Amino acid sequence: MPTIEKVSIPGPAGTLEVVAHIPDVAPHAIAVIAHPLPTMGGTMENKIVTTLAKTFAELGFAALRFNFRGVGASSGEFDEGNGEVEDALTVTRYALKEYGDLPLILSGFSFGGYVQARAAQQLPPRQLVLIAPAVTRYPMPPVPHNTLLVHGELDEVVSLADVMQWARLQRLPIVVLPGAVHFFHGRLDQLKEIVRHNFMGQAL
Repeated sequence: MPTIEKVSIPGPAGTLEVVAHIPDVAPHAIAVIAHPLPTMGGTMENKIVTTLAKTFAELGFAALRFNFRGVGASSGEFDEGNGEVEDALTVTRYALKEYGDLPLILSGFSFGGYVQARAAQQLPPRQLVLIAPAVTRYPMPPVPHNTLLVHGELDEVVSLADVMQWARLQRLPIVVLPGAVHFFHGRLDQLKEIVRHNFMGQAL
């Protein structure tokens, strides 16, 4: 079973609260997961974020989730995504220093997907994993063509039509989960399997 470690690290606005899920074998990749919008109650305890962390750890990755500035025990206050990108980069650099220069996976849910898409421009990952990214609420940058994009058919926060339009411009495939809403209620096992299947055949 993966080991769960809680740490506090220096961040751009003070302390950042981080939880690391460490596999019981030497990790062969690092995954950093970003949570949804803090002003709407998003934290690293979000069920999609924790599901992703557990899934990555089961795949043999060191998986780190964290609270953005102003959330939980992390210092600072909400910064409309700009400071949050710096938070994500800080956690990622900490992970690379702590666990070695391993292949990097950046993952985010909703607002966290926007943050990680921006972070990926500065610290190129092996792959970007976006779950229901907030493409209409924030100016999403271009993303790599191998990005894994998962969206619910009935997403009531970010419509599938809007995500399709954005993905069309990116020439990016989408994995659509029929009947799923934004928070994937009752569909976390399927989301987990989609992510697992994506990485099972990869040599990381």
